[in-house]
Amino acid sequence: MDVILLQILNGLDKGSAYALIALGLTLIFGTLGVVNFAHGALFMIGAFCSVTLQRILSWSFETTDPTKTDFLGNPATVKTPYVVEWFGESTGLAIIDWSVPLAILFSIPIMIAFGFIMERGLIKHFYKRPHADQILVTFGLAIVLQEVIKAFYGANPIPTPAPSAFTGSFDFGLLLGFAENTIIYPYWRMVYFAFSLVVIGGVFSFLQFTTFGMVVRAGMADRETVGLLGIDIDKRFTFMFGLAAAVAGIAGVMYAPINSPNYHMGMDFLVLSFVVVVVGGMGSLPGAVLAGFMLGILESFASMNIIKSFIPGIDQIIIYLVAILILLTRPRGLMGRKGVMEE
Repeated sequence: MDVILLQILNGLDKGSAYALIALGLTLIFGTLGVVNFAHGALFMIGAFCSVTLQRILSWSFETTDPTKTDFLGNPATVKTPYVVEWFGESTGLAIIDWSVPLAILFSIPIMIAFGFIMERGLIKHFYKRPHADQILVTFGLAIVLQEVIKAFYGANPIPTPAPSAFTGSFDFGLLLGFAENTIIYPYWRMVYFAFSLVVIGGVFSFLQFTTFGMVVRAGMADRETVGLLGIDIDKRFTFMFGLAAAVAGIAGVMYAPINSPNYHMGMDFLVLSFVVVVVGGMGSLPGAVLAGFMLGILESFASMNIIKSFIPGIDQIIIYLVAILILLTRPRGLMGRKGVMEE
């Protein structure tokens, strides 16, 4: 039982990432009808927003400390971060320590602006083009963004630590009555799971309970009729593209301590997230979230040594096998709508 619970927990953090990325993908496809293969790159950019803010907060100046000497007996050079100088030692060090959560505030305007520019500058020219054209141009954009990140940050992963308050692990075994150290789970992965639930709940609440969201949902169902009512649905859909970019960005920000940001992490998640969208049902937001968590947990179980000993490499293909089985029995996915990508 303890092994099963541990694998479920392990699957939740990756499933959270899948669900958040798939949610943004579905928002874009449901509103604009665009298959955006650059969405994984937005997740990557969000992760590097975290890296960038950490570097900015760590900028320092050098001073000499006469109370300390180097090996030659000269006064030692000490580096002091500017935030420590400005806010005091305790506050400044706390700001640096909490750079990852603070990067959420840093990344949201950046990702929304990037989403607006991307939609107005490129995507809008492909609304009426075939989906194959949309895939090619957005995939090309993803490669360009990947190489830009590689040029500025290098090819190696960049460690981005979580706040010190969330380092270490929680012993679920003791909480559930098992022996000590049987179910150990990192605190930050728990934070990421809770964070994903808050973001998903916020997006669904925005679409369900606000006037703006209701108009967007109406436009997703019947764009022409909403336009005939005198509502500029195009501007609202552009905003939704920015919102989807922000969701992907903050998902990447919070995932940085779990998987050190690197230039190809967007591609690593992109294909799997599209599989999640297809399994959940094209255009279905609840389906994307459900499929994300489900496939994340299945992938976690498939990575167990006892499973891989029977079927080597099953952890690499389990998601695709499940997708094939679901699409053979339910061609529209788990919660897909009739008529979506069926013309």
